[in-house]
Amino acid sequence: MIHRHGFPPSGAGRRQSGFSLIEVLIALVVLGVGLLGLALLQTMNLRYTQSAHQRTLAVNLASELLDTMRANRSLASIYVMNQASFAGVVPTKETGCAIQGQMTAANNVTRWRCEVREALGPDAWASVALGTDPLNPTVTVTVHWTEANMPALADAGRVELSTVL
Repeated sequence: MIHRHGFPPSGAGRRQSGFSLIEVLIALVVLGVGLLGLALLQTMNLRYTQSAHQRTLAVNLASELLDTMRANRSLASIYVMNQASFAGVVPTKETGCAIQGQMTAANNVTRWRCEVREALGPDAWASVALGTDPLNPTVTVTVHWTEANMPALADAGRVELSTVL
């Protein structure tokens, strides 16, 4: 038998070096699935960040109204409102929600309704309920808005704060 120098005999355990085409394709598929997962993670991160921002705005608005009511307890009944109270409230781009004139309880309510719509969208609204106990009046402020990014969550666009004045 004649053997050439440097070549192993045929069938005698050849070693393969480098990658085969199948290995490269499998690696690309695994990499592609990983990158798609990262893209989905980034999309969900943006959704939850926007949801958290809207929720923070709603809590701040409700807290602001409760503080205003606490400062003006004798006129607390003026602050009672529901969804119908927001009919016709449209903030303007030029002036925003600035109220001209005196700082009265009615002007505070008008400005606050405008700020709710300006911060949370054109369909946002709030309800304010005042308890009947004259010694410890309980106030509940519930802010509602549409959260288009989170349709699967129950009460996604709803925040409720309650306190005793």
